Amino acid sequence: MKQLMTGNEAMAEAAIQAGCRHYYGYPITPQNEFTAYMSRRMPQVGGVFIQSESEIAAIYMVQGSAAAGFKAMTSSSSPGISLKQEGISYIAGQQLPAVILNVVRGGPGLGNIGPGQCDYFQATKGGGHGDYHLIVLAPSTVQEGTELVRDAFELAIKYRNPVMLLSDGRLGQMMEPVEIPEGNEVPFSPADYTLSGNKGRKSRWLLSLFLKEAELEAWNEELQAKYDKIKENEVRYEAIDIDDADYIIVAYGTSARNSKEAVNRLRAEGVRVGIIRPITLWPFPYDAISEAAQHAKSILVVEMSAGQMVEDVYLATKDSCPVFFYGRMGGVVPTAKEIYQKVIEISKK
Repeated sequence: MKQLMTGNEAMAEAAIQAGCRHYYGYPITPQNEFTAYMSRRMPQVGGVFIQSESEIAAIYMVQGSAAAGFKAMTSSSSPGISLKQEGISYIAGQQLPAVILNVVRGGPGLGNIGPGQCDYFQATKGGGHGDYHLIVLAPSTVQEGTELVRDAFELAIKYRNPVMLLSDGRLGQMMEPVEIPEGNEVPFSPADYTLSGNKGRKSRWLLSLFLKEAELEAWNEELQAKYDKIKENEVRYEAIDIDDADYIIVAYGTSARNSKEAVNRLRAEGVRVGIIRPITLWPFPYDAISEAAQHAKSILVVEMSAGQMVEDVYLATKDSCPVFFYGRMGGVVPTAKEIYQKVIEISKK
């Protein structure tokens, strides 16, 4: 049954239906509805909700719950996610499953509470220390957000790796009809790495500290092998009207919504435009964009930032076609009219 829900609340309910029973968070706008919803629902389903004393405390509570063999998650918005980076690196280093939601706001610094996509580098390039990666999923609708929440838990468990959902202030606050299947739990049982007491077995250790250089290098090589497997198997994107497109827009999340509207208008006027929407920001759909660039006259990257994903698009195209950029900052969203005008401008060059 469909119901009208905000993105934050819908994604919170989806996490509960996926089997999350351990949530730790700290208030920050524009993700507060997520935390407030969890505070009401977790007691109803026999789960654990803790409003931690800080964002730093919240991520280490997630680490502890994951180590003990529970599905755990946290959520925050940009400055709060920055505070969690050391803990996220620890979770990645210990190869623990965890889900982190970032409802991105304008930055840098405290910025404002408007929507942004200015945390792309932080999410996809490893915001903390060390050679590690998060799997990063970017929804563009409330319904897709609920589906990707379940996928996030599934991928986190499958690869023993933290997964980040990159939402934004608009997607988190907007209301859309959504259907969330009940009892949609992700299968998971405590595995051979969890710290569940050693009665009847040898002690286990979960480490990210290796004092001998050769041991740490071997651990890093194991992590990199896992990341290669993720890149091989988990790339996701949506491609619309790209087969005959002279111009291709690359955009994700909220920017992709308005880009689709611009594409429809341009197509109606005879301009052959398509769109590639990355769903996994890491691993990034390099091959899909590289292939599209072979026949396109140019690519336009649209972001709510000064230009971050555009660097990955440059890497994908390898100069096989011109790459243009259009971005808005400070919580301002590129409109369909602005994107339309940018494509017309490019087509006249």
